[in-house]
Amino acid sequence: MAEQVKHDSAVLVHFTLKLEDGSTAESTLSHGKPALFRLGDGSLSDALENQLLGLRVKDKKAFTLSPESAFGMQSPDLVQFFSRRDFMETGIPDVGTIMLFTARDGSEMPGVVREVTEDSITVDFNHPLAGQHIDFDIEVLAIDPQMEASHASVTG
Repeated sequence: MAEQVKHDSAVLVHFTLKLEDGSTAESTLSHGKPALFRLGDGSLSDALENQLLGLRVKDKKAFTLSPESAFGMQSPDLVQFFSRRDFMETGIPDVGTIMLFTARDGSEMPGVVREVTEDSITVDFNHPLAGQHIDFDIEVLAIDPQMEASHASVTG
């Protein structure tokens, strides 16, 4: 196991994300299951990875990231308008419903239904936390943990 977090480390952490109003957006502590991230795989922003670099096991760190460094800014290009006919198979969704949409390249993207009118349905593909400053509280539990399959032994 590595001594400290490096550019290609796998890191097991507990984290809490809070919004500017103090409300908790996500916390691994609430369901007692830590998260595993690999730095350098593109799943974390560069700014977030930079906050983790150099941390050691049992280190705790609190920091705030700007929208650009966290989940990006709200983009009007990611708000799409669909006709009601596009929802013939699934049925007309309620406002606030999160649905998976398949892109032309076959990838899936979640979208939030923002408005339903007689003529159209507005879907927002921005990340739900886009445009927000995010307060992070992170605790490093393990660096490059051994990910072994658990072997159950039966004793009689």
